[in-house]
Amino acid sequence: MTMAGNLRKVTGLDRVGGLRKMARLTRRRPRVDLSHPARSPLGSSVVNCVTYRDGVRLPESGDPVEAVTRMRGRGAGFVWLGLHEPTDQEFAGIAELFELHPLAVEDAIEAHQRPKVERYGETLFAVFKTVCYVEHEELTATSEVVSTGEIMVFAGHDFVITVRHGRHGSLGPLREGLESDPAQLAKGPSAVLHAIADHVVDDFLSVIESVQEDVDHVETEVFAENGARVDPGRIYQLKRELLELRRAVVPLGRPLEELATRPFRVVDPEIQAYFRDVADHLLRATEQIAAFDELLNSILQAHLARVTVAQNEDMRKITAWAAIIALPTMVCGVYGMNFDHMPELGWRYGYGLVMGVMAVGCLALHRGFRRNGWL
Repeated sequence: MTMAGNLRKVTGLDRVGGLRKMARLTRRRPRVDLSHPARSPLGSSVVNCVTYRDGVRLPESGDPVEAVTRMRGRGAGFVWLGLHEPTDQEFAGIAELFELHPLAVEDAIEAHQRPKVERYGETLFAVFKTVCYVEHEELTATSEVVSTGEIMVFAGHDFVITVRHGRHGSLGPLREGLESDPAQLAKGPSAVLHAIADHVVDDFLSVIESVQEDVDHVETEVFAENGARVDPGRIYQLKRELLELRRAVVPLGRPLEELATRPFRVVDPEIQAYFRDVADHLLRATEQIAAFDELLNSILQAHLARVTVAQNEDMRKITAWAAIIALPTMVCGVYGMNFDHMPELGWRYGYGLVMGVMAVGCLALHRGFRRNGWL
């Protein structure tokens, strides 16, 4: 079977049987995001396949093999192939068509990779972690705040392949934005790579702004009048979600630095200046995350201190009431010893005098504790 036939068999684009296969894939793969018009209505991992020449989208078929054949026949332009969570079988023909390195293909399929940039011959392979803020009515000890995904990018001299993992991070709006700027898109696959990196970092900053609202809300509750009753599990959960965000943001610093400074044949020299701008934005995101982590540590320590102070106040109140109760207990204990010869036992006003002494003593102790802030 020819290479084109293999790819058509993989993607299910050659016959009606392929449509049935992709329909089954749809039932097994409910996480495909169809909210954007660019999503594939057939459920295949191939989301879109577009050919560009001089920064302009060509009105050609979305079949990957035909698009690559026509583009390479003209000797100009590049193909942008978008995939969503492909399987080994679905990606095999595409990897053969574009001569992708097996190690990069394995990383693209398996996902759960650290952000990185690697060069395999004339192909650049980049991994980006995507993040999304999870809306919630109230932060609890089990709330999910940050959801992560991944975007893998293969960039060659005449192709860009994007492999997306996760429900969020759709590249449809990004593609439309690039198509509205033909001059930038005409710089080739590196322009797409920059746009994806810029899009990912912008999402970082957007999520950080939302997380800041949660941090501010927790801080306000901790320092409120009843802040000692705040569940510390909420603070720990926010720190855990912040750690998830850190894992997506911080490791991307070195790959962006390489793209901005290290010469790659795939990357247009003019695009490297844009990567430096993205790296600056990433540095700001990294600093904000570090500041949030330190602030949450301070909030947690302040919460524990308030709990300790509240416990001390409770202990002082308990001690004060115990001292007040001790006075009548002592007097009653003395007169409850039942000796035959005790003072005031036969006195007519003895009972009233003892009760009065106990009441005056208790009131005096209560007033003294109130004045000193114990009650």
